[in-house]
Amino acid sequence: MNRLASPSQLRASLLRWALFLVPLVLLLGFLAGQLGGDASSAWFQSLEKPAIFPPPATFGIVWSVLYAMMGLALAIVCAAWGSRARGWAIGFFVAQLAVNLTWSPVFFGQHQIAAAFYIIVAMIVLAAITTVLFFRVRKWAGVLMLPYLAWIVFAAVLNWQFLQLNPSADATGETGAVQSFEL
Repeated sequence: MNRLASPSQLRASLLRWALFLVPLVLLLGFLAGQLGGDASSAWFQSLEKPAIFPPPATFGIVWSVLYAMMGLALAIVCAAWGSRARGWAIGFFVAQLAVNLTWSPVFFGQHQIAAAFYIIVAMIVLAAITTVLFFRVRKWAGVLMLPYLAWIVFAAVLNWQFLQLNPSADATGETGAVQSFEL
């Protein structure tokens, strides 16, 4: 026998990883959204919206599905004990997720549209590397990452359009200080 684990043991390992990682990734995404502020804030409502801006309810649904898919993809990779690329794939996933979780607090919480754009560009690069590594570990893990990659490219376009349409709404560089002179 040249296998370390039977097919049923491998399925059980994947199931255990999925039962832990899918809720964890969903929870982290939810918490980042809650801590970062939301689209119902007065600041966001005052922004001019791009023509391609979808209905606000779309974002909660799409992000929930994407986080679940990302968690499942990560579970597939974590269960792939024999893969040489496994460690790198997990490391890049954690890095891209950490960058992902900073976007909402920067955009909605700090009102820094330009900084959020740079964050999402970094997220795209890290997610692309993660996706390639996931494909090297397990094909289906890479496939599950593709919708996420497509969505964050779309989100980057939206972020760029928000910046173009609302250049004075970007808080980058604002100190909040008021200076007055009396003669």
